[in-house]
Amino acid sequence: MDQRAHNELLQSGNCEDTNYREELKHKETKFMPKVETSLRKKIITVPDVIYKASGLLLMRRRIKSLIFTTDISIMRNHNGNALMVVYPFTPELVITQAAISVANVPVFAGVGGGTTTGKRSIGIAFQAELLGAAAVVVNSPTSNTVIKNMSQTVDIPVVATVASSYDDIVGKVEAGASILNISGARETPALVKKAREIVGPDYPIIATGGPTDESILLTIQAGANAITYTPPTTAEIFAESMIKYRNDSEKKARAASFE
Repeated sequence: MDQRAHNELLQSGNCEDTNYREELKHKETKFMPKVETSLRKKIITVPDVIYKASGLLLMRRRIKSLIFTTDISIMRNHNGNALMVVYPFTPELVITQAAISVANVPVFAGVGGGTTTGKRSIGIAFQAELLGAAAVVVNSPTSNTVIKNMSQTVDIPVVATVASSYDDIVGKVEAGASILNISGARETPALVKKAREIVGPDYPIIATGGPTDESILLTIQAGANAITYTPPTTAEIFAESMIKYRNDSEKKARAASFE
């Protein structure tokens, strides 16, 4: 194996050879300069533990973290590798277009699969591709027939959601799903492990990581290549800012009174 292939193998995180794994663990940590501005440095930052995932290559772009949000202000202020734009309403192209227009990373666009399905869902997926979506995401109830027809219609990956151990994982993959999106709440690590055993070591899996570093690490160790991270809401972030503003206001008032 030449040096270039060796380096690519190390970077992929998928090497099986023990020596390569040891070399990966002990790779030299290089200093990384930080460049940020005073106004834009406040952003959503994904947990560092997510970087332990191998990542997946989408059109040669490495993705380890996906921000799960439909908030356009969060879409503009985060350090994730992609956006997971799915929501509990019928999919609308105006929402997909808005997300793509503000995003500075690839957008995985929800195109239904539950209440909205069939030809309508396939049509939305095709339009989402034309608008610039990097991938389309279907919910767990989506039939294998719809997944098959959708994957034959669009030229971007179809991401099939798996929410239960009773879902037809093999059927979704055979129908043409390019990526599995595991969302099993507390059972996600176990569900990822089961899916990995079924699809093998090379098939791409995205999974929800849960609220803690420990739960994210468990999900990665179970076989997830990339993690979907749910950030705090703008209301929660704003609440922290307002507390700071109130405290600053009180300090100024007390200082003025003292003078």
